[in-house]
Amino acid sequence: MQKTIALAALFVIMMAVLTFNSCNSNSSANQQSTAGDSLQQAVKHGQYLALHVAACIHCHSHRDFTKFSGPVVAGTEGGGGQRFDSTVVSSIPGVIYSSNITPDSATGIGTWSDADIIRAITRGIAKNGDTLFPLMPYANFNHMTRRDLMDIIAYLRTLKPIHNAVPAHQLAIPIAWAYPAPALTGSLYSNQCPPPSDSLHYGAYLIGIAGCGDCHTPFIKGGRDFQHVLSGGMTFHVAGFVVNSANITPDSATGIGTWDEATFLRKFTVCRDRKNYDYNPGKQNTVMPISEFAGMNDGDLKSIFIYLRSVPPVKNLVVKYPQ
Repeated sequence: MQKTIALAALFVIMMAVLTFNSCNSNSSANQQSTAGDSLQQAVKHGQYLALHVAACIHCHSHRDFTKFSGPVVAGTEGGGGQRFDSTVVSSIPGVIYSSNITPDSATGIGTWSDADIIRAITRGIAKNGDTLFPLMPYANFNHMTRRDLMDIIAYLRTLKPIHNAVPAHQLAIPIAWAYPAPALTGSLYSNQCPPPSDSLHYGAYLIGIAGCGDCHTPFIKGGRDFQHVLSGGMTFHVAGFVVNSANITPDSATGIGTWDEATFLRKFTVCRDRKNYDYNPGKQNTVMPISEFAGMNDGDLKSIFIYLRSVPPVKNLVVKYPQ
């Protein structure tokens, strides 16, 4: 009898051990699965931001301006080397090339830590200590949340490494003269993204990331005219065409004051169909990467429109194609 009881007790203990090990095994698998899902979600969200909102890829790749809005040339994503000079934007004092942001170890960011990349994106300081020219909108990205930045980094690390040694900048002034130090005093950890339900402030957050004000604000005396923000008139000379940025304030006569939400959305959503930008518009082209911004979801585009409707209207008649 005692032997039977002892054997039964041993059986119970063995089953308990097996059950414990089984639960631990499932827990570990679940944790791995959760971590994998979280990383996948981070990469997906980072891809959305890098391609369609912050538009990192459209500057750090080659663009085909024989097509409407200059879509990115397939195979160059993130490889850098796009040339910017005073013939493109008059405010650039020389020649600048976009950096290689693919994970190539020799010519890209393959050896950069997350902290290195965040410092470059939000402070304009490269891993080697070089100051980045503020054509890279790090003053805007300085207001992004840490989560959004880390998601972008997660996506960049998935890009195909491209071995492309980008030429050195050729500038007439020290970059430090243009460095926007006062705009970089915020703390990354205190940055907040308003909930999408708060359409006005969420739209303001998105516009900051997208850099709408960078191109849609006129330049005077070598700097942006902050008295007329978003009123357009910046001139771009690109690939044989000249275009002025539009007035996107809610002025009824010269801006978008008469536009309704559907009109605003259609400006972008039409380019969700490749055939609507895969053609040569000649001199009626645009530098605005509408074909990339078209990937923003409707809710984000609506929030941007709501914010634009809230800014002061500025009367500024812009001739889109001056030549």
